[in-house]
This record gives sequence, structure tokens and C-alpha cells, in this order.
Amino acid sequence: MPSEPTASGIVTDEASGERHIPESRRADGSTRKAIKIRPGYRPPEDVEVYKNRIAETFRNRGKGPVPGAEGLKDDKAAQPSSAAANKNAKRREARKKAKAAGESPEDAPAEEVKKEELDLEAEKEKKVRTLKKKLRQAKELKEKKEGGGSLLPEQIAKVIKINELIRELDALGFDSEGEPKTEAAGSEGTKDCS
Repeated sequence: MPSEPTASGIVTDEASGERHIPESRRADGSTRKAIKIRPGYRPPEDVEVYKNRIAETFRNRGKGPVPGAEGLKDDKAAQPSSAAANKNAKRREARKKAKAAGESPEDAPAEEVKKEELDLEAEKEKKVRTLKKKLRQAKELKEKKEGGGSLLPEQIAKVIKINELIRELDALGFDSEGEPKTEAAGSEGTKDCS
């Protein structure tokens, strides 16, 4: 019983193991004789084409997404990389749940409100620290300039922003030295402004 023909039309006889191209009929009606194939011969049509992976990706470079990005999407979504990312992911999920449930922030449990207040306080402290650092650096640059030193344009821009930094600290409840305002100092400051 003959096997299925290959791409070149070669059929292998399973009983004897001989390979041949069976006879066929031409378009003009004449018959083409069967052709015997020697053992070990593989016609070009039956040879698998070698595919270079790099050349293939180069040919298909504009037809799909960024190469290798398919696996990264799943990994990134599954595991946030840092503690801050974990914290932010938890916040987003909590907001989604609250929004889905139709809750407002006032309806949230007291624990969550306290956590949010602590988070806001921590953010405020962080901002104050950065402002104090910028103010200290700007004052040092101002002293350097007054001492006769030359400053770069970026450093001059920092010196110019001293008053702006002081205003930001004042808005957060700190004096020009970065120290928390006392009740008496705060009320005196408002009396002077009136």
C-alpha cells in the first residue's frame, strides 16, 4: 500500500520500501510513466528550509509588537518591583473596591481613614525634608556668592528660589529655618499680615 505523496509527489511503497513518482496523465491526454527514485535521494521540494530565527525576526520587525515583550507583560503585572509599588497597588485595589461598592471616603472604616491620615502626614514630612534641604543648599550657595565665589547658572537659579522655598515651608507650617511654627509665632505672623 503506497504512503501519502510528499511535496515533490514521491510515494513510498510500504511493503518493499521502494520510492517512485506514480504515473500521471498530461494535459494533452498522454500518460507519463512512473519514475523510480534511488534510495537516499531527496528532491529540493522535500528538503526542509533552514530558518534563521534572527533573520526571520528582522523580516517581521514591523508586523507585530516589540520582540520579547509578550512575556514581560505578565511578569510585571504579577509582581510589583518595590515596596512603594506594592503599597500603591494595594491603594489602587482598595479604591477600585470602594468605587465598585459605591462607598465614599467617609463610609470607609476608621482604620483606613487613619492610615490615609498617616500617609498624608508622612508625605508632608517628606516634602518638608526636601524643602529644608533645598533651602539649606540655596543659602550655602548665597553665602558662597557673597564671599566672592562664582556660581553656575543652575546654582544662581537655586539662590533666586530662596523666597519661594520659604513660602512653601510657611504654607506647610514651618518657619524660614525649617523648624515647626509654634502657636504664638503662628498667630503673631498672621497679625503682622493683617
